[in-house]
Amino acid sequence: MLEYLRNAAEKPLAKFLIALLAFSFVGWGVAEWIFGNVAGDNTLIRVGNGEITYQQFSMERNREMAAMSREEQRAVYTDPIVADQLATRVLTNLTTQRMAENRADDLGFVVSDARIAREIRAFPEFQENGQFSAYLFDYVLNNSGYTESQFAAILRSQVLRSMVLGAVAAPVNVPAFATRAMYNARYATRDIEYATVKYNEFKVENPSDDDLRAFYAQNPRTVPEFRTVSYVLVQADMSKPDEYDAAYETAIKVEDDIIAGETFADVAKKHKAKYVSLKPFSADKRPVDEVLTDRVIANLFDMDEGMESELIETKKGFVIARVDKIAPAHTQEFESVKKDLVADWKRDEQKKKAYVRANEMLVDLNKDGKLTGKKSVNVSRTSGAPVDVLNAAFNSPVETNSIVPGADAFYVLRVVGEKMPAVDTKKMEALNKELKASSERILMDDYNSFLIREYPVRINEKVYKRVFAK
Repeated sequence: MLEYLRNAAEKPLAKFLIALLAFSFVGWGVAEWIFGNVAGDNTLIRVGNGEITYQQFSMERNREMAAMSREEQRAVYTDPIVADQLATRVLTNLTTQRMAENRADDLGFVVSDARIAREIRAFPEFQENGQFSAYLFDYVLNNSGYTESQFAAILRSQVLRSMVLGAVAAPVNVPAFATRAMYNARYATRDIEYATVKYNEFKVENPSDDDLRAFYAQNPRTVPEFRTVSYVLVQADMSKPDEYDAAYETAIKVEDDIIAGETFADVAKKHKAKYVSLKPFSADKRPVDEVLTDRVIANLFDMDEGMESELIETKKGFVIARVDKIAPAHTQEFESVKKDLVADWKRDEQKKKAYVRANEMLVDLNKDGKLTGKKSVNVSRTSGAPVDVLNAAFNSPVETNSIVPGADAFYVLRVVGEKMPAVDTKKMEALNKELKASSERILMDDYNSFLIREYPVRINEKVYKRVFAK
């Protein structure tokens, strides 16, 4: 038996199951803490008349954890954002599965014991020399923490879900005319004429103070809110339980001293922690600092001046941060930006003159069909003219004239005609596959929407908040 275990441990499935078993013990410990070893409602989410329990969530989460690398597992334990993403993914998968199972019940689908037996015998992991082995079956189940009935129930649920979703997931045939229509729309070219009216072709005089004041009244400059922040970091390798526990105990002492009125700098020195005082920064331009994760920044910009955060767990250790000062967002005084406004005012005036000139050219084009300084080109959707011109050329009907705004110029555009593409068999085949894939996604999304309407999802707030500490 021991030799068999040693040999089996080298196989990917066995490694996975051993890891899953280890994580299962962790899950049991957490459940004991959450529910206090008392009988009661442990439903996290209700899906129609069905439910997803904490035990189901824990088992599925452990299954995903067992398949992760050590680095990925460490990230789950040390980064709250990664942990939340994993929990969300697991709950989403379980909810989708539960909806499909509800639908199977409503449709009266049944999976016989004989079908389950055939499925089990077909598992390569339960076979030896191509034949089903009862010994292998018992060994794998025992080491993964499943009873035979539990495994059969899981397998039955999977088969039921495949019955419900199988038809929706079947390949979709796209009609030839639809593929050709999309092919023409994507690869057709257009003959166009366009003239460019650049802003910088027009000269303008320097503005007066009154001009600048009027311009600034319409285009005020706002300084965003800035915050001055300091923090104390109790450093630790959060992947090591001993270091984690020691750092947590120190962090509690740091927190107590701060509440008692000691300064961050003094507390950090006292407990051999790291003290950092940051220069003022805005939410959009924050300093480069591994401690300042999105979650920490969000907390800091929700706090009032002079407030300290609660203990925050990060990859680097435990952090307590304080908002030392807040400089509110405000509009800059005219005199402080007066010099900078001159260039903006001149560009705005140039843009106005360019637009007037483009309108004059458009009037002439509509009147007698003449376009001064035009370029005549054949364009595709991706090349042949400036991007703004390309977008307008394919969004406008043939034989129409218009003005197209750009970053540095206005364009006067005439769409002359359209040319259908020659058939490229390889491109048509690739496009047909693309349309099939998109059609299948649309069909699946539509069916998911139906399931969500049919089996509404309700969160059991009491249990959910306890589990996820929301």
